[in-house]
Amino acid sequence: MKFGTKAVHAGIEPDPSTGAIMTPIYQTSTYVQKAPGEHLGYEYARTQNPTRTALEKSLAALENGQYGICFGSGMAATDAIVKMLKPGDELISTSDLYGGTYRAFTKIFEPYGLKFHFANLQNPESVKELINENTKMIWLETPTNPMMNVVDIQAITQIAKEHNILVCVDNTFATPYLQQPLDLGADLVVHSATKYIGGHSDVVMGAVICNRQEIAEKLYFLQNATGAVSGPMDCFLALRGIKTLHLRMTQHCKNGKAVAEALKAHPKVDKVHYPGLKEHSGHEIAKKQMKDFGGMLSFSLKNDTIEAAIKLMQNTKIFALAESLGGVESLVGHPATMTHASIPLEQRLQTGVTDSLIRLSVGIEDTEDLINDLIQAIDKVEEKSPAMAG
Repeated sequence: MKFGTKAVHAGIEPDPSTGAIMTPIYQTSTYVQKAPGEHLGYEYARTQNPTRTALEKSLAALENGQYGICFGSGMAATDAIVKMLKPGDELISTSDLYGGTYRAFTKIFEPYGLKFHFANLQNPESVKELINENTKMIWLETPTNPMMNVVDIQAITQIAKEHNILVCVDNTFATPYLQQPLDLGADLVVHSATKYIGGHSDVVMGAVICNRQEIAEKLYFLQNATGAVSGPMDCFLALRGIKTLHLRMTQHCKNGKAVAEALKAHPKVDKVHYPGLKEHSGHEIAKKQMKDFGGMLSFSLKNDTIEAAIKLMQNTKIFALAESLGGVESLVGHPATMTHASIPLEQRLQTGVTDSLIRLSVGIEDTEDLINDLIQAIDKVEEKSPAMAG
């Protein structure tokens, strides 16, 4: 079954009681039992919900996985994965990653005795220098947020398997339509389903997909025991979003590439970070492991001041200044003060997240309108004067 057919049908069955083609919203907290322990597969809504079950099956199918586990947010999904580790364990992560993930690693889990190493994993060999007997997991974002760096999933997983280390890939930016990390050797895939999976900026949710039963059982236990579950209405919205994921991503990719090319050609733009550009350092790896290059990109201006970035963002008409990404509408954001504000300045600068960096979530609007909107906003930014440069 090809991806588009999976997106529409996987995990979905007509409601047995009515024949409804759409999975109902099972808005219930509990289920009647015939006798203690004798039920129809559902006991309590934190533990199971039929709407959630359908979504978990759908997501597992899209990632070519056996098990899907849904959570109340992407960070709740991340939290559950890291809770599989124990004090003294070590985790190696990409240094360029979502600020909320970095905050959870360093502010929540480090005090409980876990140790985190942040490194540039674009060179797979750099992983070997950090591996020791306590290393239990490698955490990858690819493309990374917000610098759009690309990590070779297959190369990293080959190294990890030699040392019996789990590999988790945050696949939020790429989505299962563009990239399927389990097929490349990863053990776990995590999504902020708030983003492209839902696709309409109306749901907050996370998900984990895997193939190994022992991992799935740990995650189902954590899902139930800690209770950060996704509600039935949110699951319904995500199921609806998935049905058009392949169509939306096609337009996101088309627009993303066109916007990146237009920005690259603008005399006031300094650097454009988009793996679909041939000069991008990860372009060849992205071609190898991705179907297309997505709708996320970041760029900086030659006037590399925060004032210039703010002026641009305040003058867009179609691109809305907002947190998040992956919806049908285009968004513009400022990582240094928004998504990555929790990362210390020194580390931000080391990974390229400067005060002038701008991140775009390119939506599915008409391509020409998006390009014109950005150009008119950039044109309002002053050139950097010699005095400013000094």
